[in-house]
Amino acid sequence: MVSDCTANSSDGKAIRSGQLKATMPPEAPIVRVASLRYAYRRHVALHDISFDLGPGVTALLGPNGSGKTTLLKCVLGLLPTEAGTITRDERGRTDGVESFGYVPQSPELPGFSTVHDAVAYAGWLYGMSPGKLDAAAHGILELLGLTDLARRRIRTLSGGQRQRVAIAAGMIHDPPLLVLDEPSAGLDPGQRLRVREAVARVTQARATLLSTHLLEDVRHVADRILVLVNGKVGFDGTVDDLYRVIGPSHTGDLGADFEAGYDALIRTLGGDSE
Repeated sequence: MVSDCTANSSDGKAIRSGQLKATMPPEAPIVRVASLRYAYRRHVALHDISFDLGPGVTALLGPNGSGKTTLLKCVLGLLPTEAGTITRDERGRTDGVESFGYVPQSPELPGFSTVHDAVAYAGWLYGMSPGKLDAAAHGILELLGLTDLARRRIRTLSGGQRQRVAIAAGMIHDPPLLVLDEPSAGLDPGQRLRVREAVARVTQARATLLSTHLLEDVRHVADRILVLVNGKVGFDGTVDDLYRVIGPSHTGDLGADFEAGYDALIRTLGGDSE
């Protein structure tokens, strides 16, 4: 389902005040958000938000104050919904293990702990049985290329290494839903590349909701893009859809033309670009 403020973008052209058609995932949804509304006192942060999430990476874009973080917290159940529904498919989970993984923008990892122990502890917090923690921690660290860091103390790691460890911690229990809040924020280009590679390795066959303001991240990892403006979905489509609307006709590097086009799209939809 899609919100009333969204329309189909298969032709890549804006219609009616910049509204665009949606590209919906063909698979059965892992998450369904329907007519979601959330308000902070008198300020409506999210208004009539509806969308489905199937397997793949959905990037959540939008200017500051557009409601991105609020939406992530609602999807995770960390904030109560004022109206509407959020349904998560547990995908056969009957063992009490959480069906989601969450990597916040500034993850808090115990600096005194080793990488292996910090990741294993996250698995325990998500509800995994103690007998499975060691093997699961080893497996996810190997998948993300972090085996060499397993015995390092968290406090000795670089920012990029910590972020990849945080992704491992959010993935140790193999959840059908992964939520990432600005995973590349504050990192240098090399660190961002390694974080993108980590995201690409763990997002197959699961729904991943990735909040970011870095368009380079979107081009490399996103299957689908949602743009929030003033608490509403203003765009729902693929990276190619977004290029056809605001950028060059090819899918080359994101440059000044694309950035300017994105800023123009936000203004057209009634918001201020970041």
